[in-house]
Amino acid sequence: MGSSINHWMQLSIDFADQRNYLDELFRIYPTIPEGIRDIDKKKWKAIEKAFNNKKKKELLKLLLSLDLFPIKDSYVAYLKRDKDALERNPATVDRLYGRLREMGLSRIYERCSEPKETNRQIGPLFRRWIKSGTLGVPVLNLKEFIVTKDNAILDASEKAMTDFARKQLKYGRNKGLDFVARFNDKYIIGEAKFLTDFGGHQNAQFADAISTLKTKGVKAIKIAILDGVLYIKGKNKMYQSITTTYKDHNIMSALVLREFLYSL
Repeated sequence: MGSSINHWMQLSIDFADQRNYLDELFRIYPTIPEGIRDIDKKKWKAIEKAFNNKKKKELLKLLLSLDLFPIKDSYVAYLKRDKDALERNPATVDRLYGRLREMGLSRIYERCSEPKETNRQIGPLFRRWIKSGTLGVPVLNLKEFIVTKDNAILDASEKAMTDFARKQLKYGRNKGLDFVARFNDKYIIGEAKFLTDFGGHQNAQFADAISTLKTKGVKAIKIAILDGVLYIKGKNKMYQSITTTYKDHNIMSALVLREFLYSL
């Protein structure tokens, strides 16, 4: 595999495999232990009461009003948006209620207070790390970034970065960017993801970053700043696809990003 893989991808794989990768990564993506969701005590008392009194609809209504419904089910979002649907769909009510009874109150509580998905917090953490000046070049707001030709990183909201890339660099995707920079007169754009596990949502995040890499006609170097399980050598799909299908692409850990930029 050695030399045929993109140099920066190889460096990232080696880093994950041979060095204190997770310890280093923690500087960029500190996990957020206070992420557990608070459940209003009065509301929880009402949930316990409805559960113990077998008040199906009452229980469902209360649980739907929480941030997180305790069951992953395709119909929950609909019920959250149309409260009256509980009245019109007795079979759906029975089905969900049956699953809640099976879970029991302590499991329901556990699920409703699960931390917010780390993924939603990844973009801001990455940008905060960039803002700290760790890459050794000026981090500039949009006005400053546009008026200088020097090496710089754009500090702006996801939307502002994407708008800039659209107007100036012919970026055609409808997906937010986490990184826009200029080095030696070359523009670099990318998305940053911390892939904490294999499976559904994480696979979608991975596919998302790859789609940005594959965008045609962009007047910039496209990179995917990916960290996490994809560098674990083995038969996992992510590792297989980066080392075969996407082996020529600029896929790299945030930990080698500085070296990459200075090599341009």
